Amino acid sequence: MTQETGISSAVSDRICKHMNDDHSDAIVQYATVYGHCEGATTAVMDAIDTLGMDITAQVNGQPTPVRVTFDRELADAKDAHHVLVEMLKAVRTQAP
Repeated sequence: MTQETGISSAVSDRICKHMNDDHSDAIVQYATVYGHCEGATTAVMDAIDTLGMDITAQVNGQPTPVRVTFDRELADAKDAHHVLVEMLKAVRTQAP
C-alpha cells in the first residue's frame, strides 16, 4: 500500500473549510504575522499546498491577497496540520 503524498485540491478544500469554520482567528494571525499583512481584521484561507497557503484578508474594508510560505515543503495533510499548529503556537508564545 502506498501513502499519498502532497496536498490535492480536495484535501486543500477540506482543510480550508475546517480552518474557516473553526479557526478564523488563527487565519488572521497567519496573515498578520507570517504574511506581514498589518491591519487585517478578518481573513479566510483560500487554498493550501505543500509550499504555503493563500489567504484573503480584509484590510481597511478591502480584500487583500496574502501568500504565507512554509519554512519547508510539506509532505501531506497530516504534516500540514502539525505545521499550522506549530505556527500558531509560535505566535501565541510571542504575544505580550
